[in-house]
Amino acid sequence: MYYCCGITEKGVMPHNEDAMLIGRAVIDKGTSEQRLSGPFIAAVSDGVSGEAAGEVASKMCLEQVRSIEDLQRSKLKTSLLEIHHRLAEYSLKHKDSTNMQTTLCGIAVSEGGEVISFNVGDSRLYRYRGGRIRQISRDQSLVQLLYEEGSITQEERRTHVHRNIIFPAFGNVKTDPKIDVETIPGGMQFGDVLLLCSDGLSDYVSAIDMQEVLEMPKSLPKRLSLLVKRALEHGGQDNITVIAVIYQGEDPEE
Repeated sequence: MYYCCGITEKGVMPHNEDAMLIGRAVIDKGTSEQRLSGPFIAAVSDGVSGEAAGEVASKMCLEQVRSIEDLQRSKLKTSLLEIHHRLAEYSLKHKDSTNMQTTLCGIAVSEGGEVISFNVGDSRLYRYRGGRIRQISRDQSLVQLLYEEGSITQEERRTHVHRNIIFPAFGNVKTDPKIDVETIPGGMQFGDVLLLCSDGLSDYVSAIDMQEVLEMPKSLPKRLSLLVKRALEHGGQDNITVIAVIYQGEDPEE
C-alpha cells in the first residue's frame, strides 16, 4: 500500500501551468491525498514558460498518461512517445496552442512493486531514505549540461541566467524529446519517500532544505505545505507542485 499526497498552486503567478497526476486523478489546483495499491502512476507536469498554452499542455499530457495500462519499461516509453506525438499534432491544428510544450516527471508502480521512473525536462524526482535525500532524475537542461562538463559550479547552476532553458519537451513540433525511463533498483522500502516536484520548488528550496522538512515529526500534508511556503519565502516566482509517495507495507493498519 502506498500513501500519496500532493499540492499544486499558482504561487505568485496569475495562473497555474503546473498539474499533477495521482492514480487516476489529474489536479491543477489545490491538494490531493490517496492510498493506492499498484499498478498506478504519479507524475508532475509543468507547462513550458514562454510557449503558448502551457497550462493546456500540462493537463492534457497527464490526462493521457493516466490512461497508460502497460507499465513495463519498454511499453511505457513507447506510450509516452505516442503521447508526445498527439500533443504536437494538437498544437499544429490549434493556433492558440501553437508549439505548446510541457515537462513530465513521474513514477509507475507495478502490481508487483517494481518502480519505474520517467522524465523529460527539468521537473525532478528525489528519494528520501534513512534520513538522506538524493535526486534520482537527471535534469534535461542547458545548465545541467554545463555543470556536467565542469563549466559551472553547483551553486552557479541554481542561479544561472539560462537555468530555464530545457531540451525538447513533450509537444515540441520540431524535435522528439529524449524520454528517460529507468527502473529504480530495489523499488521502494518501508518508510521510503519518493518526492516529485516542478522547478517552482527545486529552484528555490535546496535538497538539504527538503531533507530537513521531511525529517520533521509532522503529517505529510503539513510537510509538503511547508515546502511550498519555503519556496515562496525564498522568492519563488513560479507555479509550485510537489507530490510525495510513501510505501507503507502490505498492511498499513499494522
